[in-house]
This record gives sequence, C-alpha cells and structure tokens, in this order.
Amino acid sequence: MPARGDSPRGAGQSLLFLREEEMRLAQDLLFFGYRDFTAGPDAILAELGMGRAHHRVLHFLGRRPGMTVGELLSILGITKQSLSRVLAPLVAEGYVAQAEGRSDRRQRLLSLTEKGEALEKRLFERQRETVLRAYREAGPAAVEGFRAVMRGLMGTEARRVVGRLGGAKDAGGGEGG
Repeated sequence: MPARGDSPRGAGQSLLFLREEEMRLAQDLLFFGYRDFTAGPDAILAELGMGRAHHRVLHFLGRRPGMTVGELLSILGITKQSLSRVLAPLVAEGYVAQAEGRSDRRQRLLSLTEKGEALEKRLFERQRETVLRAYREAGPAAVEGFRAVMRGLMGTEARRVVGRLGGAKDAGGGEGG
C-alpha cells in the first residue's frame, strides 16, 4: 500500500501535482494550447466565412468518408438543427457531397468533395505543423504522457469514437480504459 502522499502507480511519486494551483495551471495550458492550435485554421476559415463548427465537420468527414448524418451528429454531440446550419453551406458551396444510403434510401451519406478534401488538407497541415513542433520539443515520453492525459479527459464514448476513427491503440481500449 502506498504511503500517504504517494501515487498508487509508483512509490515515491508525490501527489503535490494535484493541488489547486496545479489544476488551474492545467486549465490555463489547455486554454492557451487550444487557442494557439486553432489560430491558424481559424484564420483560413474566416477568409471563407466559416468557423470552427465547419472545421469539425470537415475534419470528421475527412477521417471517415461516407459517414451518415446520424454518426456525425453523435460524434459532434450537437442537434440536427445545429448540424444543418453548418452542413447546408458546406454542401451549397461544394465542400461536402450527400448521397442516399445503400440499404436505406432515407439515410444520407456525407463525404468531402475534391474541394472539401483540399480545404481539409490545408487545415490539417496547418495544425500538423503545430503538433509536430510540440512533439519534437517534448520528446516521446512526454507525447505518451500527453496521450494518457487526453484519454483521461475523454469519456467512454469519445474513446470509442477515437477507436473507430483509427486511433484504437491511442483511444484507451475498452470500456473503462
């Protein structure tokens, strides 16, 4: 049994990092990291009259072409009405194509068009550079720690989604994990 103040994962590891000031620093780091991570794509999207909601749709359709509207709603955790406000202009402007479902004609399958793929790639490349720089500066052990923290921040359903998107080894595996 670990001594008082020791972590259950390893004897001698202090729990001082769980103090309120450390939690506030974690929130600060998440806020500023997210702000700077999204700044480049935000500028590109603003030029096109789009925002982060459009980016999320482009990102997930780029990851899984042929996704149903229902799947996208589930991933984004938004209402059908909210998705419609974002999706309608993406379809109208030729970034997203809709097709009937193969087995259920009422189902709408969503995919990026060539124009949509080009924009999604441009947004991804901007963020990829930011992540690559941070990963290189931090090193492999820190990257694994970052992934563990991000998995810890996600709920079970989000972990499942990451697994379905192709990040199973990084999603934390099973039900609780």
